[in-house]
Amino acid sequence: MAGPLIKKGLNYVTSKDFRTYLCRYHFWGPVANWGLPLAALGDLKKDPEIISGKMTLALTIYSCMFMRFAWKVQPRNLLLFACHFTNVTAQTSQGGRFINYQ
Repeated sequence: MAGPLIKKGLNYVTSKDFRTYLCRYHFWGPVANWGLPLAALGDLKKDPEIISGKMTLALTIYSCMFMRFAWKVQPRNLLLFACHFTNVTAQTSQGGRFINYQ
């Protein structure tokens, strides 16, 4: 079972379609955006005293808007959607920590 699935995956990774995808903004835009949720996830272990409530709210709203954009744009950009979904989750956690601290 795994043999044909692996072969299919390798065929796709070596295809012209995949190389074209790697050279488009549909791939590199979300990859660059992953810095936001990774930073927020890294901050979850830091002291809640340093959390900015206004910035947390702004980043949550920003990511919600871009999640909608990533879903509505054709073709759908699921990598961008996943990036902003992760950021909304992390920022919401930060917001909860901020509220508990205050």
